[in-house]
Amino acid sequence: MCPHTPQCPPPNGTDREAARTIISHPEQGWSLLCNGIVIFEDTGELLPGGAAIAPHRPTDVVTPNTTLWPSDSRTSAA
Repeated sequence: MCPHTPQCPPPNGTDREAARTIISHPEQGWSLLCNGIVIFEDTGELLPGGAAIAPHRPTDVVTPNTTLWPSDSRTSAA
């Protein structure tokens, strides 16, 4: 049972990653949250029942100045 006020979200909630960290091992790349989830630095998770959630961090962010194709005129030499 969570001792925090307000209580941490349950491990099956959509906001489960908002639970407080109770053990942190950044040198090993993981933390244990109050709701029993082990969260990894690559955003993967292990739920209390043993189920795994694959990493879900956005890695390819497209900005207005991002070059999408090698033939893009913004990257060609003049």
